Amino acid sequence: MLVESEAFDELDLKLLHALEIDGRAPFSRVAGVLGVSDQTVARRFRRLRAEAGLRVVGVRDSARLGRDQWMLRLRCAPDSAEAIAAALARRPDTAWVHLTSAGTEVVCMTLPRTPGDYDDLLFGKLLRTRELVEVTAHQLLRNFYGGRTGWIGKHRPLTDEQAAALRPAEPSTAPGPVSIAPDDEPLVAALKADGRVTYPELQRLTGRSESAVKRRVAALLASGALYIDTEYDTARFGFGTAAMLWVTVAPGALDEVGRAMAGHPEIAHASAVTGSANLMATVITRGTAELYTYLSGTLGLLDGVRHIESAPLLRRFKELTYPRPPR
Repeated sequence: MLVESEAFDELDLKLLHALEIDGRAPFSRVAGVLGVSDQTVARRFRRLRAEAGLRVVGVRDSARLGRDQWMLRLRCAPDSAEAIAAALARRPDTAWVHLTSAGTEVVCMTLPRTPGDYDDLLFGKLLRTRELVEVTAHQLLRNFYGGRTGWIGKHRPLTDEQAAALRPAEPSTAPGPVSIAPDDEPLVAALKADGRVTYPELQRLTGRSESAVKRRVAALLASGALYIDTEYDTARFGFGTAAMLWVTVAPGALDEVGRAMAGHPEIAHASAVTGSANLMATVITRGTAELYTYLSGTLGLLDGVRHIESAPLLRRFKELTYPRPPR
């Protein structure tokens, strides 16, 4: 359960949950659901941005676009991991660049827009980096939790009725990949920089009419090609311990364990992956004692779990945006 901190209270938690549900919801709509004024919501939003690293950004949905995603684990020579992580964070085709394992391993998600992008990163750059001791690549096969489904909602700051009042229409579930037209790229770039960018500003940036950008944003979100996501510093809300998990599960239990993990409040992301460990997850807890309880109890007792490798996240170089805003 989320609790108030010295800096942030219940209203801040509810605002985060509201933005997780609909990152582009007008402040007036959010204010109506929360029972406060528009000015209060705007003021709390600005403070969350300044003090908790809150960012609302547009994200391409790789799965809906028919693109593969890979998680890379890079074991580095001593004193080189930070430089490698910083270089990866600057690339537009990466996300979730983290330093783990006593500062000698970097994990990052690749977001290639073409097969050539992945080949360039892996074969053109990484495998020629002398400071890398070992590179393993894990293709994401199925997402059980994360992406467009946010973490804070598991802790239910909003009531079910409040959440329903804010929830936008579900994206299309039509089979087959969707696409983003070349003409929409300036629009997508603007939303990637700021998911709450106004329609008049989108009009200025793209040269289209305001009605046209409204239609295209609505169409991109409805197709599922794009979604609005949030990032913020969970430590500011009492959750200061995060770790990567690599879980080996009996093949016949993979789906059942993945679905079970998706329902755990500690899990911010869980996916089936290729490799010796067939589940990858990110866990967020209040501290190491709670992490131990989760590993030894909730997760460790699931039928089919054979092995768990955990690696604390020591430093986060990049989540959805780069560079990470200072605290």
